[in-house]
This record gives sequence, C-alpha cells and structure tokens, in this order.
Amino acid sequence: VKVVEKVAEMANWGEALPAGKAKGIAFSLSFGSWVAEVVQVADTPNGIRIEKMWIAADVGTALDPDIIKAQLTSAAIYGLSAAMSQEITFADGAVEQSNFHDFDAMRIFQCPEFEVAVLENFHKMGGVGEIGTPPAAPALANAIFALTGKRIRSLPLSKEVTFA
Repeated sequence: VKVVEKVAEMANWGEALPAGKAKGIAFSLSFGSWVAEVVQVADTPNGIRIEKMWIAADVGTALDPDIIKAQLTSAAIYGLSAAMSQEITFADGAVEQSNFHDFDAMRIFQCPEFEVAVLENFHKMGGVGEIGTPPAAPALANAIFALTGKRIRSLPLSKEVTFA
C-alpha cells in the first residue's frame, strides 16, 4: 500500500531512536481513501508526550491539497484526543455525555508537530473529512507499546498511562 510506504519514508521508520522514544504505525481505509499514520512518543518526567505525527493519505484526486492537509491534521487531533482521554460513561442507566462539548480535546501545547503528504494514485475522489481519525488511536497505542512494552487494548489510554 503506497500510503504505508510513504508514511514510513516520511517518518524514517526503522531508524534507531534514543532511549525513551518510540514510534507506532497504523493505517485504514475510510470513505474510499487510504490513510497511514506514524506517531512518535517520548517518555518524560510528566508522562508520555506525543512529539510528532506523520500522515500520508491517498484521496484519489486532490482538488485542494492544503485544505486536505488541514482536515487530516484536525481529524488526527480529534483521534488522538479520543484515544488519550475521551470516554462515554453511564449513570443510572443513561449516558452522561450529550454531545461534543462534553469531551475535552487536546490543548495546543499537547499537540504534536505534523507532517502530511497527500497522494493521488486513483482516478476517483475519496473522502477526506474524517479519514485522519481512525488510525490515530492504534498508531498511538502501538507507539506506547514500543515505548513501554505494555499492550493497551481499550480506550481511553489514560486509564493505563499518563500523558504530558
């Protein structure tokens, strides 16, 4: 898959990292578009810091690559936010959250640096609105596994690790 090859190239996948740093990768097919993401994390005294995220997406025909890059970045932030700390809870048999305002998003100081590539390998248009969200959580969980050796299989990840 071209997006996996591209994101691996962008992130220098396979390079030796200093102690206390690790990378994780994930990819998905959403709304007719392939997307792959690599997340780099670092172990800090305050917890795990998400340092950088690389995204490669094949959307078919890209009408406005800059808007697509912005959409991929914001969708990835939403996916990382959900992975880190967002949770649906219940009280007295009812969901406690009613809408997006009940879920905290990452703050700007928590956001990683982003590098995004838009590929055009198909002759049809794929979606871009939400495709950066699905691979964010598994890429982050894989990075945490590479860093700590602990495989976390449920969200939010903050139940198992602390984020800086």
